[in-house]
Amino acid sequence: MIDPQISEWISQILRWTHVITAIAWIGSSFYFIHLDLSLKKREGLPEGVGGEAWQVHGGGFYNMRKYLVAPPELPKELTWFKWESYSTWISGFFLIVWVYYLHADLYTIDPAVRSLAPWQASVIGIGALVASWFVYEGLCRSPLGRNGLVLGIALFAYILLAAFGFTQVFNGRAAFLHTGAMIATWMSASVFFIIIPNQKKVVATLLAGGSPDPKLGKEAKLRSTHNNYLTLPVIFLMLSNHYPLAWSSRYAVGIIGLILIAGAVIRHFFNSQHAGKGSPWWTWGVAAAAIIVAIWLSIIGKPGNANLADSSTTLAPAAAFEEATLAIQSRCSMCHAAEPVWDGITIAPKGVRLDTPEEIARHAEIIRVQAVLTHAMPPNNITEMTLDERKAVAAWLASR
Repeated sequence: MIDPQISEWISQILRWTHVITAIAWIGSSFYFIHLDLSLKKREGLPEGVGGEAWQVHGGGFYNMRKYLVAPPELPKELTWFKWESYSTWISGFFLIVWVYYLHADLYTIDPAVRSLAPWQASVIGIGALVASWFVYEGLCRSPLGRNGLVLGIALFAYILLAAFGFTQVFNGRAAFLHTGAMIATWMSASVFFIIIPNQKKVVATLLAGGSPDPKLGKEAKLRSTHNNYLTLPVIFLMLSNHYPLAWSSRYAVGIIGLILIAGAVIRHFFNSQHAGKGSPWWTWGVAAAAIIVAIWLSIIGKPGNANLADSSTTLAPAAAFEEATLAIQSRCSMCHAAEPVWDGITIAPKGVRLDTPEEIARHAEIIRVQAVLTHAMPPNNITEMTLDERKAVAAWLASR
């Protein structure tokens, strides 16, 4: 068994690597989208150049030109923007294995949803990611792929269907994470299987003096467009594991749908602006409305609404606090303590200690979100915190 301290460092380094590579991928992707849309056709450009843009950064001026076909001679060094994508997916895969499969009992499996063995959760998770790529590929190559809007609606529906499926086997946290990982798999696999190979085929054909198949460019453009519009929702889903109000809601799938809409219209605003087609400010209204509705769904759908409604108490505040303290110390302090006794945990998670009345009072608002408004803690209710104990905590918080 790996020392818990080493395990913690491995998790931290994997997460750090994943964030770094994701910044590189998203940054280069957004930059080239902006560059491509902002290119202007001017007189005097060399033959084959479709447009150029002047940019200034870091005290220097840059003249960027786009060749519609490969130039007569290629430089010895040609940069292919692909490793950012591959590294992001690979580091993300190792991270999901390390956190959600090797520690499935804490982060993935909820017996109240589906009683699974850790290996079963791993097989379901990885299998779903692989299978979803074939579904995505099939939809893109089907007749639906001839109409971008129709294909987009079909993919939107499939994402929601997959998200619902994940909620039927995993806890809410893992369901959100796997939905994001599924979309990220499409994005990175598109780069690996479609975009880069098609670009290489086009370059090879042009250098050989031939005419490339227009279908290659259309396929790559379609996948790049999907990557562009799906980036922001994926980031939200990957960050959501820290914020249980979204994934613990009964309406979690609806929240995912609203975030997809918000992220897509925000990207549309910037795409339109970069292309010089105006600033469609209505997109911000749609995005704000979608997020407001998502927040509302998270509030009305939180677990605490359904089973903690009768948590009022006639106890005096001091007595209510004493009862809540007993519940918290018996169900939470084995991890959230100066010296945790839970196997594999050496430091209180996020530095939150709940082993003394003073520390419990100090973290009242965190307790409210994690154990009352949502049932995110204890994770998967692994310490079997009862409904009466949650009501005792809710009553104390209400009496403050």
